Amino acid sequence: MSPEYALIARGQSHDRQATVQNQHFPITADNPRWMDDGSCSSVDPELFFPEMGGATKQAKRICHGCPVKTECLDYALEHNELFGIWGELSTHERRALRKQAA
Repeated sequence: MSPEYALIARGQSHDRQATVQNQHFPITADNPRWMDDGSCSSVDPELFFPEMGGATKQAKRICHGCPVKTECLDYALEHNELFGIWGELSTHERRALRKQAA
């Protein structure tokens, strides 16, 4: 995954002049401060955005012990993230969680 796609996947638009430094993303309204504290901040973002049907086990293992896992999942649900592993849940699992809550 290109750094540009990772930024888009994390909620940043094409027109923003965002830079990637050590896999950390700049703090903006779309990228709250907690993201820099995530266990994923120093890992290749592609791991969290596998191809359809791709493996998610390694990403979920990283999420499992993350200190901001709850904030991450809340963010994904609030922003209706359609792709990737967020807060240890896949797109399918987040969709099921939304249905269960409704």
